[in-house]
Amino acid sequence: MEENANTSLEEDFEGQATHTGPKGVINDWRKFKLESEDGDSLPLSKKEMLRQMSSPHRSFSRDDKDTRERFCRKMSMQEYELIHAAQEDESCLQQYRKRCMQDMHQRLSFGPKFGFLCELQNGEQFLEAVEKEHKTTTVIVHIYEDGVKGCEALNSSLTCLAAEYPTVKFCKIKASSTGAGDRFSSNVLPSLLVYKAGELLSNFISVSEQFNEEFFAVDVEAFLNEYGLLPERELPALGNGTDEPDVE
Repeated sequence: MEENANTSLEEDFEGQATHTGPKGVINDWRKFKLESEDGDSLPLSKKEMLRQMSSPHRSFSRDDKDTRERFCRKMSMQEYELIHAAQEDESCLQQYRKRCMQDMHQRLSFGPKFGFLCELQNGEQFLEAVEKEHKTTTVIVHIYEDGVKGCEALNSSLTCLAAEYPTVKFCKIKASSTGAGDRFSSNVLPSLLVYKAGELLSNFISVSEQFNEEFFAVDVEAFLNEYGLLPERELPALGNGTDEPDVE
């Protein structure tokens, strides 16, 4: 008697309360799949199968034992196909999101790319690097001389920053090659000149005095950021989705 009462209560509450536990979550998903599918797009056999899957407590008579076994075997294959389709949908959604991120990144990173410290050989190249560059490109020129304290360390630092900020054009030129060597004596070296759209934004002479005896790329980066001369750091390259983990 008590067993019949429990069965009756179970049948009364079926479909009204949210299932809990792993099996309950699967049953809820089955019902959601049935409700979300377009009724006209599903064959009657599949709709019946989903309905049976969402009602695991439905009883079968002994006469239906063979039918039930055949149905369960078919149901397992159909269920696998549905779950596999859901996994493919999730994988496609992740790839779509990644593509959107790539498109947005490309739009935000417009303009020429460099990624290295360019050596300028003479004053003419210096003028071209400053005046003929894209108007949105920041050009940072290091004027140096061999043997002057701080010049070698600054060149090393700018080489690192050029790789981290490929949209910024980093250049170096010897003071004696500028055609205005008398204006750049060893007393004012190393010097940093910052341009954009052909206009001088900042001019730092004896810039190594702003740092400790030993300084590195992070120190120069912090100094330039203090004056707002560097853009946002480049985002890491996004994969093509081939290393995407399997959806479970």
